[in-house]
Amino acid sequence: MGQAISVSTENAHDDGHHHHKETFVTKYIFSQDHKMIAKQYLITGLIMGAIGIAMSILFRIQLAYPEQPNALFSLFLGERWAEGGVMNPNMYLALVTLHGTIMVFFVLTAGLSGTFSNFLIPLQIGARDMASGFLNMVSYWLFFLSSVIMIASLFVETGPAAAGWTIYPPLSALEEAMPGSGAGMTLWLVSMAIFIASSLLGSLNYVVTVINMRTKGMSMTRLPLTIWAFFVTAIIGVVSFPVLLSAALLLIMDRSFGTSFFLSDIYIKGEVLAHQGGSPVLFEHLFWFLGHPEVYIVLLPALGITSEVIATNSRKPIFGYRAMVASILAIAFLSTIVWGHHMFVSGMNPFLGSVFTFTTLLIAIPSAVKAFNYITTLWKGNLQMNPAMLFSIGLVSTFITGGLTGIILGDSTLDINVHDTYFVVAHFHLVMGISALYGLFAGVYHWFPKMFNRMMDKNIGYAHFWLTAIGAYGVFFPMHFIGMAGLPRRYYTNTNFPYFDDLADTNKLITWFAIFTALAQLFFVYNFVKSIFYGKKAPANPWKSNTLEWTTGDKHIHGNWDGPIPHVYRWAYDYSKVNENGEYVIPGQDYAPQHIPLQDGEEEMNH
Repeated sequence: MGQAISVSTENAHDDGHHHHKETFVTKYIFSQDHKMIAKQYLITGLIMGAIGIAMSILFRIQLAYPEQPNALFSLFLGERWAEGGVMNPNMYLALVTLHGTIMVFFVLTAGLSGTFSNFLIPLQIGARDMASGFLNMVSYWLFFLSSVIMIASLFVETGPAAAGWTIYPPLSALEEAMPGSGAGMTLWLVSMAIFIASSLLGSLNYVVTVINMRTKGMSMTRLPLTIWAFFVTAIIGVVSFPVLLSAALLLIMDRSFGTSFFLSDIYIKGEVLAHQGGSPVLFEHLFWFLGHPEVYIVLLPALGITSEVIATNSRKPIFGYRAMVASILAIAFLSTIVWGHHMFVSGMNPFLGSVFTFTTLLIAIPSAVKAFNYITTLWKGNLQMNPAMLFSIGLVSTFITGGLTGIILGDSTLDINVHDTYFVVAHFHLVMGISALYGLFAGVYHWFPKMFNRMMDKNIGYAHFWLTAIGAYGVFFPMHFIGMAGLPRRYYTNTNFPYFDDLADTNKLITWFAIFTALAQLFFVYNFVKSIFYGKKAPANPWKSNTLEWTTGDKHIHGNWDGPIPHVYRWAYDYSKVNENGEYVIPGQDYAPQHIPLQDGEEEMNH
């Protein structure tokens, strides 16, 4: 860049911990280096994502061609669960359950937040590593163990958990209720308990690292919006995940130790069971107290990544930095007081329903702030349309379209009409699933050069984006209409209801779009794997970005900087900044990295 890198001396703490000799096992398997742990999270998350998408294709084929033999069912499900190639209804419920569980928790929570929080927090705040490298390693291996247990439940004789990803009692609490309520359900609960332990260890590490380990000059108002998003996401996780853990533990006690926290007045085959005094609605409260913050545990990291990518590729300062930070904090608070809108059909008191309606509609304000700020940042920018930028703009699109239907579902009187229909499936897949996946892809395309010192193929990235964007809207846009027509979700087949015969062709269309979208991800997989080994060598700062991660060398040493850590003198969004003479503040370049001191007469712009 032509400038001398300004670095701290007192912050160097070259204690040698990042120069120790590493074996293959300590470097690639039981690594305590946050960069390697981030890659472990990413690759595990992508594998789980492939499994989750494959499950969705199987049950979508069943919905398009109900109770018809299919060779794919025989191949993947075997004779026990697809006799004569016809999918067993219990396996259909199990696939829906595991698809939801895997995508929400194992891909979008751990795969997205685990990857980018781990990779970026130390690099962007100027730290050698996480506060505790050991706990970070334990966090990943607990996640890996929970993934293995969840997949192992597929091979249990009675089948995997089949009570829906929300695992409502009594289906989840009584082993005799259905085949999927047996050992598969127990494995689901064990897997989730381990997953929550992993998430809590990771979240505590992220919070402590951001608070305590920022380099000199890195004030909270100079943090990139990515770090704000990861930081607040970790706080939400620490607050809400223990509630799901308590629900899981109480459910295990109901299943195995004869308690009645969630069960009462249950009859099976005409016989009354001994459970008295419990309430399944209590479980709903506990589940959704995590379940709604979970939406933002998934979304906020994606929105943080989008902030960074859009500002960098617009070559403009992010619009309304402080408003963006305030909106992240407001979303975090409001997300913990809106869980009741998932329960409008549970017999909730109408007054309480109106309270949850009010708080739900309130959360639209900080969400709209983020959307408007993205659009204003893009406006009249010098847009660099690389794949990361396309996925970020795609996220803004799906965040708005999915969010608009949230206004309908947030109103208790309107929600009751469409609550158990495909309208809800369309809403949350667009606003949470697709938006978060777009954020994941944007992050991979943007930071792949820093992760692997190689560039991904841009043209394959373009194909990946456009095919995915067309396919995603092809899947979820028509779902709004079949939902408004009353088609119920989670039904194995709708052939018993002549009223829905007219919707059969739409279901086929959705299924073919789903297959098309799934196949489009092969472009990404091919690009990702090929680029790791054969991609073009990446320059030091390929996107001409301001944040500190691009100041590290291309050697991935444990400790990040081979020498002192840079000081920070400015915020992260000094793009296309000119002085009073109309010249760039750093001659010859339209960006000013954070470690470059302010020039004479130059003021910081983060207001």
